[in-house]
Amino acid sequence: MRLIWLSLATVWLLSGCVAHIPEADTAPGKPEWAPPEIDYSLPPAQNGSVYRPGFMLTLFKDKRAFREGDILTVALDEKTYSSKRADTKTSKTGGMSIDGQATTGSNAISGNGEANMGRSFNGTGSSTQQNQLSGSITVTVAKVLPNGALLIRGEKWLRLNQGDEYLRLLGLIRADDIGNDNTISSQRIADARIIYGGQGAISDSNRMGWAARYFNSPWFPL
Repeated sequence: MRLIWLSLATVWLLSGCVAHIPEADTAPGKPEWAPPEIDYSLPPAQNGSVYRPGFMLTLFKDKRAFREGDILTVALDEKTYSSKRADTKTSKTGGMSIDGQATTGSNAISGNGEANMGRSFNGTGSSTQQNQLSGSITVTVAKVLPNGALLIRGEKWLRLNQGDEYLRLLGLIRADDIGNDNTISSQRIADARIIYGGQGAISDSNRMGWAARYFNSPWFPL
């Protein structure tokens, strides 16, 4: 009996460890969100020219981001709404009646019977979810792909009274989608990864403890 209780306790502890989801590393300054390391010094002029290739501006060139290391602003306009509802009803009824009469000698016997059967089912389900994120973040062009697409990434940190709020963005954009004011909508980002979160006293108070995570995990049998 003691061995059984020990086995159950071991399974319970292991299932709690499996149900625990490790927290994402939210420390600032991670290299996967940092701007690319580029030598921004001007190349030396050749043959006495005052122009540097790739660093000159003309009357026919705007100031939109198009090179690795350039900066542009992303206008966050994320809004999703989903709703689903299902209603199901089934029913089936059946009945049977019997009337009969029998004669035995000088006596007559009569009788009737009735049987009813039925079944029914009624099910209803609904689900609604809505998310919205607005604001802006300025990011850096991390890489220019061979097809001309730009890989952008960046993060923004805000130190508030009771903790930090951070916003991270990563994705691919087209240079043609960048506006004349060097901004682009988040709806124009391909393979976008937008992360918004926080850390501190308020964020910790909204996070479930390990015991609550276990009892809300699929490993809990009830």
